[in-house]
Amino acid sequence: MTEESVGIVETKYLDIAEPIKLDSGEVLENVTVAYETYGELNKEKSNAILICHALTGDAHAAGWHKGDKKAGWWEIVIGPGKALDSEKYFIICSNVLGGCKGTTGPSSINPKTGKPYGIDFPVITIGDMVKVQKKLVEHFKIDQLNTIIGGSMGGMQVLEWMVRHPKMMKKAIPIATAAMSSPQQIAFNEVGRQSIFSDPDWNNGNYYETGKVPENGLSLARMIAHITYLSDESMDIKFGRDLQDKDEISYDFTIDFQVESYLKHQGETFVKRFDANSYLFITKAVDLFDLSVNDSLIDGFKCVESKVNVISVDSDWLYPTEQSTEIVTALNANNIETSFSEIKSNYGHDAFLIEKGQLNHILSKFLSENLVEDLMMENIVTITDDADVPEAARLMLDRHVTHIPVVTNDYKLIGIVTSWDLSKSIATNSDNLKDIMTKTVKYCHADDTIEDISRMMRKFDISCLPVVDEDMKVVGLITTDQISNLLS
Repeated sequence: MTEESVGIVETKYLDIAEPIKLDSGEVLENVTVAYETYGELNKEKSNAILICHALTGDAHAAGWHKGDKKAGWWEIVIGPGKALDSEKYFIICSNVLGGCKGTTGPSSINPKTGKPYGIDFPVITIGDMVKVQKKLVEHFKIDQLNTIIGGSMGGMQVLEWMVRHPKMMKKAIPIATAAMSSPQQIAFNEVGRQSIFSDPDWNNGNYYETGKVPENGLSLARMIAHITYLSDESMDIKFGRDLQDKDEISYDFTIDFQVESYLKHQGETFVKRFDANSYLFITKAVDLFDLSVNDSLIDGFKCVESKVNVISVDSDWLYPTEQSTEIVTALNANNIETSFSEIKSNYGHDAFLIEKGQLNHILSKFLSENLVEDLMMENIVTITDDADVPEAARLMLDRHVTHIPVVTNDYKLIGIVTSWDLSKSIATNSDNLKDIMTKTVKYCHADDTIEDISRMMRKFDISCLPVVDEDMKVVGLITTDQISNLLS
């Protein structure tokens, strides 16, 4: 464990009270979601980042569980001083619906039968996973996430969030992913599923009480999938045609090459931590994923509102850069503020789990490019100039604020009243708001940069600025406290 780690963490669990209606029309009751959090949620609940994991990941994205020899799967970017700084952000990661690491899935107990669901678990979609994540976010009373980030299947979840709940995040970062599964991607998943189906120990999905696990089928499925996570170059560099624990070819079907031994080890390790039925349902959800509308990805992204940074890997042949640029093109066609970054790596698809330097640079740069709209408070209190001073004082006390914009009946900014102004009313013995409010008020716009308005606040010694639209209507407030929290 290093100083940059979030340290010892534990997985928590949320029981969702209401049933979850799935995209298939089926209903799941008594859903539990496993999750971990790193950092603290600020008072405004504006610093939350949701991390979405890949196909066989889980909620343990960072830190260490007691007794573990390995940190969370994205330790390289989560923690103090890293791009996803736990001293700045409140980071949430949950195990997906259908998983086997604490969230309800096929190995969970079916409340109707008292036995594991097995193959009776309903077919789920990426959208269903997002429904459960949304319940978790609402549990923290978060109205809008700062950012949603995920790679591979996690990137699909990010895209689904952008489309289904466009107002619930300010920024989105889909990594090494696609807006729809291609025939080749579906084919690889189907071969993996058939490997599990063909294992006699699978027992039509009802193996939980037999004492046997479809190890051979699940191991083979993992070996096939793992090949797609690597690049030809990375395999050549790591293994070449080197032999495994021998000096010459055996001329039989025992393991000759290091790459064979490596894949066998990956398969054997995987069956110790993952459930075969979960693998079936989650890969099916990936296959069903398609955000196009009327065969148009442009139509599919029409409602997106968040600022987006799409990231690909140049050596990724499972989710190649072409699929990322399709996303970028469709977002640009909808005038969505979109940037694109390509990780240079010979690691292939897995680079988003490995390339620490490039990832921290790309994520930090995108997260630090903040506009006023990224930080401003939107649900604010205003007052009209025909109000009196006691009314303004009561509002400040009730809402725990020190600045209230003064507006016309159609919310156009005409001034601001501060706690200092209220003190002035006592000295002048005035109850008329017009007499004490500041009329030459400074203001900013939602698309102004944080750097620009920070300079303005320092120049004029201002601690709060109203945010207005092109018609001078007040849409929010931004304070020096918010900026300080961001920059600290």
